[in-house]
Amino acid sequence: MKWPGIEEMAGMYQLPDGYRYQQLTRADVPTLAEAISRWYPDIGVGIASCYLRESFYTEKVFLRGEAEKDFYVVLLKYGEELAGMGSWEREPDALTLYARLAVISPEHRGAQIASRSIEFTVNLARAMGAGFVYGMATLRRPQMQLALERAGYRLLGFVPGYDRELVAPGVIKRVYDAVYGKVLVPEEDLIRPDPAQMSPKARALFEMLFPE
Repeated sequence: MKWPGIEEMAGMYQLPDGYRYQQLTRADVPTLAEAISRWYPDIGVGIASCYLRESFYTEKVFLRGEAEKDFYVVLLKYGEELAGMGSWEREPDALTLYARLAVISPEHRGAQIASRSIEFTVNLARAMGAGFVYGMATLRRPQMQLALERAGYRLLGFVPGYDRELVAPGVIKRVYDAVYGKVLVPEEDLIRPDPAQMSPKARALFEMLFPE
């Protein structure tokens, strides 16, 4: 699962006029981390807080001109202005792509780029040879849940206590998240589980989620 070049990525989805993609460089890291902290004030706790630490980018992210790594961050530029970012994590052994954090500057949210980026993620996953793509959605706001459902992602379940969020000033709680996924391979490449090998609870939930 090799990351496509930024030129190939740019051809996967037509951005609104004036916008372009740019791969993150080492020099961009401080500016991006500072921008994310402004755009997403609650990010200081939980799984996404790594995006505020320069060490995360230098140790785990594939930076332009450097060795490939399993995290990829693309900058969204409007002219020379930083308008947003998107990020993904590849899981090469599973041929799976995990859609991580995407944040758009408040000044550019009217362009609806965040919701449209879901289509871009599917195109990216296919180009990399992934057979499955997935992501998490908060249950505190419905917008991302609805966007994923409209894009054909399937609700796979809920993970209680998976992440931590700032739910009130000075109050941090573990929260429920929804897991959404999309299979990118033909039906004949999937093997369905044998009901005889499932516990009654597992079978009941499976039949509810996958009635077909």
